[in-house]
Amino acid sequence: MKFSSRLRRIIGALAVAAALAGCSTIKLGYNNIDEIAFWWLDGYADFNDDQEARVREDLQRLHRWHRANELPKFVALLRAMEEAAPADIAPAQACGFFTRVRERLDVLAGQAEPAVVTLATSLAPEQLKNIERKYEKNNSKFRKDWLALNASELADKRVEQFTERSEMVYGPLDDAQLTLLRKQLQSTAFDPQRILADRQRRQRDVLDTLRAVTTQQVSLANATMSMRGLLDRLREPPVAADRARQQAMIDEGCRTFSVLHNSRTAKQRDAAVRRLRAWQRDLQELGGQS
Repeated sequence: MKFSSRLRRIIGALAVAAALAGCSTIKLGYNNIDEIAFWWLDGYADFNDDQEARVREDLQRLHRWHRANELPKFVALLRAMEEAAPADIAPAQACGFFTRVRERLDVLAGQAEPAVVTLATSLAPEQLKNIERKYEKNNSKFRKDWLALNASELADKRVEQFTERSEMVYGPLDDAQLTLLRKQLQSTAFDPQRILADRQRRQRDVLDTLRAVTTQQVSLANATMSMRGLLDRLREPPVAADRARQQAMIDEGCRTFSVLHNSRTAKQRDAAVRRLRAWQRDLQELGGQS
């Protein structure tokens, strides 16, 4: 369901942590991820007292499991990225890193499944309405942030986002690299209107599934199958055209990363190596905490 999908993104992002912030922020965020995730989820459903206690306990248990079992695997992934950074990186190689991250997040989703099913089946009709209202609010913000932009503003915003993320790893981009980035983003499958439509489709699927599993006639086994099916559809759209569009975005991201990485100077690649090595140390230290 949406809870599991979002939860795995939150924990996964903080575990990789690489593209987000400095060492102290990574450690502070990861050490408090169960509390962060709780308030994020509560912002959608508005838990009652019984749900609050159970969700907090489930998140703490999931956090302990992730620290012990998954952080070492992310360290290994960062090490592989560090080893690749000094040389050129092909699009397929970049997609290989993406696939490894996705595999770890799928494992996390599987580990979270029992707690997700328990929470989903406990939701009341008013809580489903809360989730629906939250979706509407998020969609309104998306329209304001993306659909209200003209073509030039949209291009500038995407260049700014890519630049910020890149400079966290490689340091400042030069004028030629910024020109190359803008050229790469000119030919794109990125379509805010289509993204919003896909987003709304997933939201309807989530709400329909939640309404189905909260009825008293649904067994735990059937609820589990329904929620698992929902997560599969969120991960990979069931309609061929939607799958193709999703894959096109992934392939485009891999190509863009490859082209931009290969334009980096030796100094910038050295900076990336040092950053990746530092993130490995951060995650190793986090994995050693109780």
